[in-house]
Amino acid sequence: MFLYAVQNLLSMIYEPAEDSYLLKRFVDKHAFSSVLDMGTGSGIQAMAAAKQKRVKSVLAVDVNPEAIKHCKGLHHKIKCLESDLFSKVKGKFDTIIFNPPYLPEQKGERKVTSRIVAGGKQGYELLDKFLSQTSAHLTSIGSVLIVFSSLTKKPKVDEIIEKYGFNFTELAMQRISFEELYVYEIKKSELLLMLEKKGISNIKEFAKGKRGVVYAGKYKGKDTAIKIERKDSKAVNRIATEVNWLTRLNKVGIGPKLLMHDKSWFAYEFVKGDYILQKFEKISKKEILKHINNIFMQCYKMDQLNVDKEEMHNPYKNLVIGKRPILIDFERAHHSQDQKNVTQFTQFVLSMSKDILKRKGFKINMDSLIEAAKNYKKNKNLKNLNSILSLIR
Repeated sequence: MFLYAVQNLLSMIYEPAEDSYLLKRFVDKHAFSSVLDMGTGSGIQAMAAAKQKRVKSVLAVDVNPEAIKHCKGLHHKIKCLESDLFSKVKGKFDTIIFNPPYLPEQKGERKVTSRIVAGGKQGYELLDKFLSQTSAHLTSIGSVLIVFSSLTKKPKVDEIIEKYGFNFTELAMQRISFEELYVYEIKKSELLLMLEKKGISNIKEFAKGKRGVVYAGKYKGKDTAIKIERKDSKAVNRIATEVNWLTRLNKVGIGPKLLMHDKSWFAYEFVKGDYILQKFEKISKKEILKHINNIFMQCYKMDQLNVDKEEMHNPYKNLVIGKRPILIDFERAHHSQDQKNVTQFTQFVLSMSKDILKRKGFKINMDSLIEAAKNYKKNKNLKNLNSILSLIR
């Protein structure tokens, strides 16, 4: 690609090269109905699409005004728009074509050259930005055709595509001198189609655990989280379990608000804040005490409902504190007559008393707190809970 990338630096338009002609082969085969040619450059893909009878219209988009001037009047089906990716693009398309600048930036490379061929420091940043905005402009039956290089790091490109809820098919691989070129066809996954049908948009992978994957999105203008089971997880009925407990615990003010669910996924209000230790590092002793009391009360409510969350002795990653503490991840929760939520969280407070709570000015008598926890274990009532709380000062 380096040999052919910049033959028209004065006009700053990328001249067609091996990647262009490889992508064009599949534009000829796959482009249909309404087409968007993103980063149109010389207009080679827009023209290829416009010549197909099954294509009704083509929108050629480029951030470079010189490219837009060049492409105007190429074909009666083609309209041109100067836009930085989708910033000025409206509507949805059945085919989106993108031959992005995809090479890693080179030290000492001229700015003009870099703008034409480089996709960011690593090469894939522009493609990531493009795919983060693509779903809103792709029809449910539509597809995206892209080309990129092995120098862009293929595993990373695959990861980015999946991060935004897409599936992909490798249509071609071509070796040229010192790199391989790949053409992908990208489509919305069943999950993405289903969530968008439910009104959830801006979907992006947020976190991946041992048993589940959490996506972030927007629902009715609010930040939303969507949890699905990992395909490689051996856990059984984890989604159903968590939905069951969230439904019950939401009634007593515990857990993130459940919005909707199905057999393999559920959506809930996104929880903003910090994990417990991160939060406690930032706030005062008075605020810490308020949050600890709140958490203990939630633990007490769970004890009274005969549910054991299983993780309160080590709630580093399943307790988020914003304006108030919110427990998350109930996939291991289960019925129990030997509930341990309060006693387990007491263990966690004892471990904090040796470090962060001590630095924040707490003076906790460990023996007294252990004794109070033993009394609570024998009789799980509010009086014994208050005895525990009175010792955390």
